[in-house]
Amino acid sequence: MTTKTSAEECKDKYGVAPANADHDTLIKMIEDAFKDGLTTQLEPFPETDREFSALLDELRAMDANQLRAKLDVSGWKLSPHGEDEMRCQECMYYLVHRRWCDLPELNLPAEPEWWCRLWRI
Repeated sequence: MTTKTSAEECKDKYGVAPANADHDTLIKMIEDAFKDGLTTQLEPFPETDREFSALLDELRAMDANQLRAKLDVSGWKLSPHGEDEMRCQECMYYLVHRRWCDLPELNLPAEPEWWCRLWRI
């Protein structure tokens, strides 16, 4: 029995792998991953530069087609987080006019109301 890679599954479903998908297709892939039951690592939130760097190192080792793994490790969430309702829109890595996370290790589209544990102000 062979198991399809994430890229193969995406090609079957969307006609393109995540690495080659346009903005809207990537948004759809992300939303669908959560609709399909994806849960992500919201904790621990990296409190120190060392903890933050460790997460970046883990993400850096992934290729652009490992979308679900990137979402998992980064603690991606499709809603604001915590008492303060932190969200992408206030994050220093968020490009408002592109609706994009410019953190090189993620480099993914993001809606303003979403959040991940790499959030920084």
